[in-house]
Amino acid sequence: MVAVASALALTACGSDDGGGGGGNGGGETESTVELPDLSGQQLEIAAVWTGPEQANFLEAVKEFESRTGAKVNFVPTGDNVATFVGQKIEGGSPPDVVLLPQVGVLHEFADRGWIAPVDDAVQEQLDANYGDGWKDLGAHEGEQYGVYVKAANKSLIWYNTTAFENAGVGEAETWDDFITNARTISDSGTPPVAVAGADGWTLTDWFENIYLSQAGPEMYDQLANHEIPWTDDSVAQALETLGELFGEESLLAGGSAGALRTDFPTSVTQPFSNPDAPAAAMVYEGDFVASVIADSTDAVVGEDAQVFPFPAVGEEAPVVSGGDVAVAVAPDGQASEAAQALLAFFASTDAARIWAQQGGFVSPNSQLEFDAYPDEVQRDIAQALIEAGDGFRFDLSDQAPAAFGGTTGQGMWQGLQDFLRNPGDIEGAQEYLESQAARAYGD
Repeated sequence: MVAVASALALTACGSDDGGGGGGNGGGETESTVELPDLSGQQLEIAAVWTGPEQANFLEAVKEFESRTGAKVNFVPTGDNVATFVGQKIEGGSPPDVVLLPQVGVLHEFADRGWIAPVDDAVQEQLDANYGDGWKDLGAHEGEQYGVYVKAANKSLIWYNTTAFENAGVGEAETWDDFITNARTISDSGTPPVAVAGADGWTLTDWFENIYLSQAGPEMYDQLANHEIPWTDDSVAQALETLGELFGEESLLAGGSAGALRTDFPTSVTQPFSNPDAPAAAMVYEGDFVASVIADSTDAVVGEDAQVFPFPAVGEEAPVVSGGDVAVAVAPDGQASEAAQALLAFFASTDAARIWAQQGGFVSPNSQLEFDAYPDEVQRDIAQALIEAGDGFRFDLSDQAPAAFGGTTGQGMWQGLQDFLRNPGDIEGAQEYLESQAARAYGD
């Protein structure tokens, strides 16, 4: 399935003019941002990325180094970005720029005075290349702090075409069809679904897609803001639906115990490392799966590896979007010229183009030509992102305080890992999630 755009209806923010800026495919590659001479200066940038995502990102950073003379050192944060940055600030050696995977953390950092607003050069690039929705996500209390360098469609099922053909199944449009197909695939001798249970963030994405489709966008917004408790009946219904997958051992590669030992990169390689005898038939996660497939397997996206939208649980299929926002760390209130220059570069089409060419990446930059993406699948996903308009729903856990939505061993990550371990205990999962949410939100 290559013609993804018509089916994805990505709910992320496009440009104010209807999102056509990137769609001209004009192939313009001249520099779009003026950068200062930073010869001899050193910058430290921190992000959660590892493996292919980190390598592809650093290709764009190399261009910044070449054009400015600055030296950029990359430091991995681990999953707990807020804890990492807080410890670095306390130790007197914070990174100059940090990439935040949670918008809730941006708000926390701004409230604590840990980050600086963007300067005029960064704002100029944002105004030229971004719609209001993405700018708003990088702002706090009317002040612009961040640049969304990377967007994600987190509502995709990637599958091994041979496994589907051998089982005689096709792409599922509804959740019921998805479960039925998974059982048929299991009967054919292939474990149906790889689940990265060792990484709690992937489990939050499973829940969010089901909840958005089943409960609807208004309830989703209320839950994201903790205006309704996690003990609400709508949460119970979503967990019951998720339990149809998690509670049937034959549907998970390695069963629930195996899933809890599987990290995200491994979950992607399970369907695609051995296309003719895969360890799983399909894996759920965002468009960034493509880069893991390309860098860690011999499978070809669009041939051996195909993709379809997350199936509808309710009346509408869900689309959950996410993204990573770059901010200048400045506990003394003043970001360096080099940090601001790096943010301006990230907001330009120059940086977006280099990263897009590596694959496994979608840019919210509306002026990036679609020809920059390496294959039709990724071009379609990017075009859907830009043309979608303003009706998006951002990743729920990424909107929450980090203590609830983005920390190992607690909050949503731990609660949903416990649920994967014991999917029959819906009430216990709800009570844990609500107690954690109440603490994190300060209720």
